[in-house]
Amino acid sequence: MKKVGYLLLTLLLVAGCGSSKTQFQKGNYDAAIEKSVKHLLRHPGNPDDIEILERSYKLANDKDLEEVRYLKMEGKPENWDKILHHYMAIKHRQDLVKPVLISNPNIHLETHDYTREIIEAQHKAAEFFYAHARKLMEQGDKNSYRKAYEELLKVKRYWGDFENIDQLIHTARYYGTSRVLVTVRNNTPLRLSPKFLDDLLAIDPSKLNTEWVEYYIRNLDDSVQYDYQVTVNLDNIFVSPDIQTEIDTMYKKQVEDGWQYVYDKNKQVMKDSSGRDIKVKKYKTLSCTLIKTIQRKDAHIDGNVEIYSLQPLKLLKKDPITADSHWEWFSARAIGDVEILPPEERQLLKQKKVMFPSDGEMIMRCSEGLREAIRRLLIRDRRYIY
Repeated sequence: MKKVGYLLLTLLLVAGCGSSKTQFQKGNYDAAIEKSVKHLLRHPGNPDDIEILERSYKLANDKDLEEVRYLKMEGKPENWDKILHHYMAIKHRQDLVKPVLISNPNIHLETHDYTREIIEAQHKAAEFFYAHARKLMEQGDKNSYRKAYEELLKVKRYWGDFENIDQLIHTARYYGTSRVLVTVRNNTPLRLSPKFLDDLLAIDPSKLNTEWVEYYIRNLDDSVQYDYQVTVNLDNIFVSPDIQTEIDTMYKKQVEDGWQYVYDKNKQVMKDSSGRDIKVKKYKTLSCTLIKTIQRKDAHIDGNVEIYSLQPLKLLKKDPITADSHWEWFSARAIGDVEILPPEERQLLKQKKVMFPSDGEMIMRCSEGLREAIRRLLIRDRRYIY
């Protein structure tokens, strides 16, 4: 049993070392370093992992430092962000191997304090992004403002005290954001209630917003400049008249009604073989007429949703929308022997005719379906708004 456990442990060690070696052979030096560090923290002194760690560490650092030298020789201001990332990669690598160096003095890895170089790169990168973001904002289009916003965030992260940095971030964010106003236009001859129109737009705008697009369901602030408008046009509303239909159904059933004697042709009571009078069951037919009343009323609304770009004015998309509401009520009355009716029909007798809903109520019933159709279209057509 001990031999099996030892063999399993050996296989795990070989496999672990092999994985770091594989990463090294593929040129994935940082991955090789991470795996070697993990192995050495569990099993200090493993010569294979030490060798892979030392070689990977040197090659990875040499590669970053060579890139830094090249980027500095190019002399381009935009290179400082790349230079910073290379220095940060070296710093991260040094921080990663510190625990191994403490626990194993036999490992030889060169370390250097790059704090000054990192601070210099941060400052120069921040200077570049600050100046470049200002130039982008001068172009005045939304894409430029959005790029400027991302670069100003880097300035804030790298070197937070640049002139008016917070105000510039706010400005770039504001002018880089597209704003969409969603409205309803009633093109029908009917006067629709404010509640109905409010119900149509009872949509949570936060579910529609994206990183750079904000939806406004109502124009609550006249100072807001909108870039797009979504117009929900209500073109046709139809409400059916009150429809009442009656259906008569006759039910019949034979039931026992006592008994009677059997007579012969001489009108004498017939006898059986035992001399007893012959009797047979007597039946009667029960009937009941069920008068079922069906009350129905329908409403239908159709129109379209138009998406406009406002600067300049241009129709981007137009989609039809429809919604229906259907109301139906069943009641019944009976004439005759009610007990022969099926159970479901007898239950129906408990329901009496009711008042028909008004035309306004039928239209209000359409609002939920219409609102959901509007919401689906707004989500589906978001690609036209950016």
